[in-house]
Amino acid sequence: MVCPLTRHTLQAVTKRAGRKKDAKNAPQQAAGGGQPQVRKAVFESSKKKEVGVSDLTLISKISDEAINENLMKRFEAGEIYTYIGHVLVSVNPFRDLGIYTDPVLKSYQGKNRLEMPPHVFAIAESSYYNMKAYNDNQCIIISGESGAGKTEAAKRIMQYIANVSGGRDSSIERVKDMVLATNPLLESFGNAKTLRNNNSSRFGKYLEIQFNAQGEPVGANINNYLLEKSRVVGQIKNERNFHIFYQLTKAAPKKYRDMFGVQDPKSYLYTSKSQCFDVDGIDDHADFQETLNAIRVIGLPEDEIDNIFRMLAAILWLGNVTFVENDEGNASIADQSVIDFVAYLLEVESQHVHKALTTRIVETSRGGRRGSVYDVPLNPTQAAAVRDALSKGIYFNLFDWIVQRVNVSLKARGTVAQSIGILDIYGFEIFERNSFEQLCINYVNEKLQQIFIQLTLKTEQDEYAREKIQWTPIKYFDNKVVCELIEEKRPPGIFAALNDACATAHADPTAADNSFAQKLNVLSSNPHFAPRQNQFIVKHYAGDVSYAVDGMTDKNKDQLLKDILNLVAQSSNSFVHTIFPDQVDQDNKRRPPTAGDKIKASANDLVGTLMKASPSYIRTIKPNENKSPSEFNKANVLHQIKYLGLQENVRIRRAGFAYRQTFEKFVERFFLLSPKTCYAGDYTWTGDALSGTKQILKDTSIPKEEYQMGVTKAFIKTPETLFALEHMRDRYWHNMAVRIQRAWRNYLSYRIECATRIQRFWRKKSGGEEFMVLRDEGHRVLGGRKERRRFSLVGYRRFLGDYLGMNNRGGPGEVIRNSIGLSQGEPVLFSCRAEILISKLGRSSKPEPRMLVLTNKAVYIVKQALVNRQLVISAERTIPIGALKFVSISKFNDDWMAFGVGSAQEPDPLITCVLKTEFLTHLTKASRGTCQIQVGEAVQYAKKPGKMVTVKVVRDPTQPRPENEYKSSTIHAGPGESPNSVSRPTPRGRQIAAKPITKGKLLRAGGPGGGPSKLASRPAPQQRPVPSNKVQQQQPAAVPQPRAVPQPLATAAASSALNGHQRDVSTSSAASSARAPPPPPPPPAAAPAKKPTEPTYKAVYEFNGQTSNEMSLKKDEIILVTNKEANGWWLAKRQDGSQSGWIPEAYVQEYIPPAPKPAPPPAARAVPPPPPASNGAAKAKPAPPAPPSKRPAAAGKKPAPPAPPARDSAYGTNSDSGTATPQSNGGGGLAGGLAEALRQRQAAMSNKRDDEDDW
Repeated sequence: MVCPLTRHTLQAVTKRAGRKKDAKNAPQQAAGGGQPQVRKAVFESSKKKEVGVSDLTLISKISDEAINENLMKRFEAGEIYTYIGHVLVSVNPFRDLGIYTDPVLKSYQGKNRLEMPPHVFAIAESSYYNMKAYNDNQCIIISGESGAGKTEAAKRIMQYIANVSGGRDSSIERVKDMVLATNPLLESFGNAKTLRNNNSSRFGKYLEIQFNAQGEPVGANINNYLLEKSRVVGQIKNERNFHIFYQLTKAAPKKYRDMFGVQDPKSYLYTSKSQCFDVDGIDDHADFQETLNAIRVIGLPEDEIDNIFRMLAAILWLGNVTFVENDEGNASIADQSVIDFVAYLLEVESQHVHKALTTRIVETSRGGRRGSVYDVPLNPTQAAAVRDALSKGIYFNLFDWIVQRVNVSLKARGTVAQSIGILDIYGFEIFERNSFEQLCINYVNEKLQQIFIQLTLKTEQDEYAREKIQWTPIKYFDNKVVCELIEEKRPPGIFAALNDACATAHADPTAADNSFAQKLNVLSSNPHFAPRQNQFIVKHYAGDVSYAVDGMTDKNKDQLLKDILNLVAQSSNSFVHTIFPDQVDQDNKRRPPTAGDKIKASANDLVGTLMKASPSYIRTIKPNENKSPSEFNKANVLHQIKYLGLQENVRIRRAGFAYRQTFEKFVERFFLLSPKTCYAGDYTWTGDALSGTKQILKDTSIPKEEYQMGVTKAFIKTPETLFALEHMRDRYWHNMAVRIQRAWRNYLSYRIECATRIQRFWRKKSGGEEFMVLRDEGHRVLGGRKERRRFSLVGYRRFLGDYLGMNNRGGPGEVIRNSIGLSQGEPVLFSCRAEILISKLGRSSKPEPRMLVLTNKAVYIVKQALVNRQLVISAERTIPIGALKFVSISKFNDDWMAFGVGSAQEPDPLITCVLKTEFLTHLTKASRGTCQIQVGEAVQYAKKPGKMVTVKVVRDPTQPRPENEYKSSTIHAGPGESPNSVSRPTPRGRQIAAKPITKGKLLRAGGPGGGPSKLASRPAPQQRPVPSNKVQQQQPAAVPQPRAVPQPLATAAASSALNGHQRDVSTSSAASSARAPPPPPPPPAAAPAKKPTEPTYKAVYEFNGQTSNEMSLKKDEIILVTNKEANGWWLAKRQDGSQSGWIPEAYVQEYIPPAPKPAPPPAARAVPPPPPASNGAAKAKPAPPAPPSKRPAAAGKKPAPPAPPARDSAYGTNSDSGTATPQSNGGGGLAGGLAEALRQRQAAMSNKRDDEDDW
């Protein structure tokens, strides 16, 4: 999750410090704010590392290339949304990122945009909240080129508002359903597949959702703009007509196919011209059903639905009307049956359709009087143009009627208090050939850009004035001059010249275009206009666009001939009269409004509507032309960045302050950074929010020129300052995490040590009692009949039973269990490795390894072998306990035993097992005494079925004690222990020194409950204080001295010098000859380094210079500052003078070189003997005694209490975690320097231990 406060307060949120209750109470608070209600700081566990910057106003370098690079980084990381202040930039991902689910939607509900990452839901939430809290109408302006995601953004906004707007009343729910149903309906009739986008909106839409005072939707209204009606009659290759034509021709029910003659799309010229019938990701059959459902949700009756599809069928069949040239060169109908079917659909006479398409009524006038009327035949090209004009007129009027009909159904059912408008309109368009359509679209975008500049600057300036902030007026390009160039009447603009050309040369389109080109020469003096041959250039805010003059006047007329209007007026279908409501006035000579007049009026109405609302902006960007989810075409995106004016947006936003926030929110975010406002994550400041903000900025060493205090907000000038604050806040959490980790490790050590002590005590107490009982029972089973092995009698011996771990889950024991097919209900009593005697023909018998397993049901002899290089484990023999008659063993110290089974097919097994006594004990218990244990001089068993043999056992003193050997039917056993031997008592455990459980900084010494421990009675070692001059001047009082601690000679000598007992060693030359020669004097101290005249600074962050006059910095680099400017840039140079340049002020902090470490003390000289007394009259003074290890307190004075520890805020501006070593008050001599060095070494060692505790 992106860092929440690296985004700015957005324009629509500038007055929104908190939630609604804050808005109500805001006037009652003082200018600085009262005591802020700050919650305990919580670490954002879901916070993700931010990719690039989430707000482009925080970008280091303002350029189109830097913006492009930042958008690319975020796109590749799956972050498609980025802010520019209050503007949301959206990059189409061309895939589902899973960011529009209900949980994501609910996470934005009730949240300030600063609290969450950039998202279209944040824009919707901000608009909805501001509408409710401040009773302001809102509008959201979405712009971008085709395929950039405008329609998707509009749908997501409607999805959010429908979910959060409340209201469970049936009428409100119906309004919500109808508002959402407008999407599939208008997409079907207004969207089409283009080369750039499979679902491109070919019209502009302004949807105004109306709310009551409770914030519940009660109605809506839709205005449509700039429908691309020319698409009805022609498309380029690989594009399609509007979706509804393919939905109807592919999925029309039988009713429509019979009534309107609907066929597949390949049958119609208007749907087959581009040879594109299917689109990836679009199911025309399913979309047709969704369109029908949307029509029914909105409430259209069945007859209106039928008439809509009747008009669509009439358009399709009109396209199939073809013309041929007759002998006179005039147009003639190629297939009269098509004309007849069109007449049937329009419910007019067939001859009237024929006449309207092939002839034109021309009226002459003389002196203002009505003259003659002529029927002028048309050639095939002119007839085709009339046919296409009729088709376009029917579709255009049908689309307008659908929008008006939807508005009737969506009419508010109650009092309208506020509204939220959503404008989804074409973005700026620049093609290789630009005509009248691009001029209209770009004109509307110029008007929207003018609104953006005016409202944004006005908001900025109003906020600075309201907050009493000193600021510099913002310079920007005002595109009002471009709007006037296009729309003005006096002096005439482009639209006025176009209308004039249409009026004066209306008969011939080519002549009208030439007249228009001549009239444009009047505008050549305008700096934003440049005429060219058959073209003209307009310098828009997004770039220069060249428009072609050819065909502009014809497109501007935008009117049907009176012949066509007369034809539809003759229809007997009332629906045709509904979509063509204007009656033809045969005597009216007044020129009807042109397309330019209409778009100018619509644009001005739209501007008037938007100016009454508080706008939010969404700029959509298309990353590539291939609809690829991984491709980011930098050249294409850079072009869109330029014509969307994103750099201009950033500059306007950055012209003042990069970041602003209310005092309460600022304190709530950054109170962790000051030890005076925070203690261990708790807010401790008792003052108001203004003073708290000042204290935080002071303690974080932010220069005063980097911020200003307003009436209710703090303003931060550069983004680097905000980055520094956020970095320090993150470091606070790191430090807290280290402390928690240290405490947790101490707790784990404490817990492990406690568990170890409890286990040790319990082992001493119980010592495996149940296994000892089983062992003693084994003695009784043998009953003193067999010699024992020494290992069986040791005190630590326990009968554990399952030595192969077959009762455990996992491991090799479970593998063995599964291989021999043991069920979970058959527990293993004993398992161990053993050997079985195998008889081989013609060879002596030899033991082979096996595994011996005993359960409560049977004895298993398990074999493992390699078969085809695979380990195979199987039960070689299974002997039920009931079938086991006896077990034969000898009385000697051997491990052999024979199982008497008496089988008629198999011999008895002869097995050697070290743990035979334990096996026999478990067998006796499992068989409940039914299995007889035979102990004798030899071992008897059936070597073959029915043939008993005896294996002799002999005592062999030469045999190693724990071994026994089988050879030639004889077992050689070594000497053993007495048969009546019993196990020795369990030996006492060796005393182990317990580990201290009070180790660690965050654990208190003592026993449970905080009581004193056994170590508390021991005297703690006392630390010697640092000597100082003040101590030297005081004479010790007669206080009993503690036992002196032995000191090294150097320390004793230093202490003697400290107390002033210095000997005059220069009084006698004789004494000097008698003593040992002194060591050579220490070398002279090096001359102190010359301090630089310029102040030194340390780079806190890495900085890469963008231009030649900027100097790059590496983190922790020491530099010299030679000049400080008030604009945030300082002139600096490197210490060696190799380079100089400008650096940002916020990237460095003042650096004070550390004091040089004191020189190590010289080796202590031997104390010379006293010189002889002069004339024998006086004795030499005795050598001064060594000072005590701790100097006693002065008599009559209590020792000063220790200084209270500094409050721990888990944050420090210095990198050292320890406190600074106090300096002695002047001098201190050799002992002072030595003690200082010792103390520094002790502090360094403690710091090292601290580092070892950390992760």
